[in-house]
Amino acid sequence: MNFRIFQCTVVLLLGLFLPSQFQPTATADTTVEINRLKPVRVFILAGQSNMEGAGVVSARANPRNMGKGTLEYLVKSDDTKERYKHTVDSKGDWIVRSDVFIWYLERKGGLSVGYGARTDRIGPEFQFGHFLGEAFDEPVLLIKVAWGGKSLAKDFRPPSSGGEVGVFYKQMLNHVESVLKNIPADFPELANRKYILSGFGWHQGWNDGCDKEQTSEYESNLVNFIKDVRKDLNAPDLPFVIANSGFAGWDQKVDRRLEIMKAQAAAANNVEFRGTVKCVETRDFYRAEDVSPSRQRYHWNGNAETYFLIGDAMGQSMFQLVNQAD
Repeated sequence: MNFRIFQCTVVLLLGLFLPSQFQPTATADTTVEINRLKPVRVFILAGQSNMEGAGVVSARANPRNMGKGTLEYLVKSDDTKERYKHTVDSKGDWIVRSDVFIWYLERKGGLSVGYGARTDRIGPEFQFGHFLGEAFDEPVLLIKVAWGGKSLAKDFRPPSSGGEVGVFYKQMLNHVESVLKNIPADFPELANRKYILSGFGWHQGWNDGCDKEQTSEYESNLVNFIKDVRKDLNAPDLPFVIANSGFAGWDQKVDRRLEIMKAQAAAANNVEFRGTVKCVETRDFYRAEDVSPSRQRYHWNGNAETYFLIGDAMGQSMFQLVNQAD
């Protein structure tokens, strides 16, 4: 499978998707303007439930611990509001970005809250997109392909690992291809621009850490996954950022969980990936149950700060890799 999507040109005109009375009139001047438009930087975000995102947005809808750990609490608290002020407008409403766009499970539009596992949740995409939107002059498009309860050993199994290719590996690539083909229709603001496949973010590992055999092969599967994704997307040096499986923080003692994190770091340090892959340490971002909306450690206790910080760290690492590649 080779989609040849790296640095492809989106050539469909918005007018093809609109009634004739709304079709713009092309002139020499508008053609020049179109040619000068900056390309869209496309980033893929993939994984399982923690990439979907369980960060709780509303403090009022989640009164546990007086709303601590919700995004609403964070933007209002004196201790944290400065850090989160870029996410709301002067009225306190959530900002919808006009330079960062996202597609996830048929939800699409300008980046804002509501692109987590549910519409009242956020995941790493939230601050990842905010950070890259500020860092790049070009518009950004995030394609998020994540499903809860999926393993790398089976569901996302890459072709080079042998055996049956994972259903969700194939589905992930099909989704990416479909979104890229339909940019003019789904995101009219981005029509007539080139797009550049600029990076891939990965946050996954719970399911593989439930089985000793899957844990033992995680490093090789992740190395193969990176190689195969690059091959299938025709992007040989596509920057990859891995957010490790640090739920439970530095108190994690389960051997299989620790081995998954070692495997994630080892895959990123593979000599073939030098300068193109980074592994983000997330254990510092764990927040305890008494300052969080839930008690689900495997979902980071639903803490919006945690998902925000994971996205921020992934965004910073991605920006560094993209700058090196450029």
